[in-house]
Amino acid sequence: MRAIDAGIVVCNECHELNRRVPDGTSQTCTRCGAIVHARRPNSIVRTWALLIAASILYIPANLLPIMTVSTLGQGSPDTIMSGVITLLKHGMVPIAAVVFIASILVPTFKLVGIGLLLYSVQRHQPLSARQRILMYRFIEFIGRWSMLDIFVIAILVAVVNFGRIASVEANLGAVAFATVVILTMFAALTFDPRLIWDNTESDDDHE
Repeated sequence: MRAIDAGIVVCNECHELNRRVPDGTSQTCTRCGAIVHARRPNSIVRTWALLIAASILYIPANLLPIMTVSTLGQGSPDTIMSGVITLLKHGMVPIAAVVFIASILVPTFKLVGIGLLLYSVQRHQPLSARQRILMYRFIEFIGRWSMLDIFVIAILVAVVNFGRIASVEANLGAVAFATVVILTMFAALTFDPRLIWDNTESDDDHE
């Protein structure tokens, strides 16, 4: 049985359990006075909005140059994929692997994962609550590593700077990608995980 079925709502501020008042009336937490809701208002709509915005920005994040690696005064701007190839040519295999995983795989998995989770919850697809929560936890896990490549590029810019010999500069693609990461982070935070347990087919999903 869910807490909402027992007439209990949880305060998001202090996590106090409150008895639910009749529908249509505003309710505040008995401990801290914050407004409490059975579910976050417009959670799905807000998450969709953030996800669509992130998906749109993901295009320029991959098309615009993300960094410029110069050696002996010569270099050209690189996108994410061409930057990975450039790093491989310079023998920076671990850094190239980090940039590829954090810039290509992680954002793609996160965008697709959040989209599938939203579709499953909104369209009442016959997915078990266990499958939904595993997907949600996976999204949360990979989201922790979303800014790793930006961190690596920042370190390269700060460390690899030997004047005309070698240098690394961040470009507009890094800004677009950082915005994508921030939007997907907010999308994951805006989504109410309690919706995962709604509209399940049987009580077995709650066990």
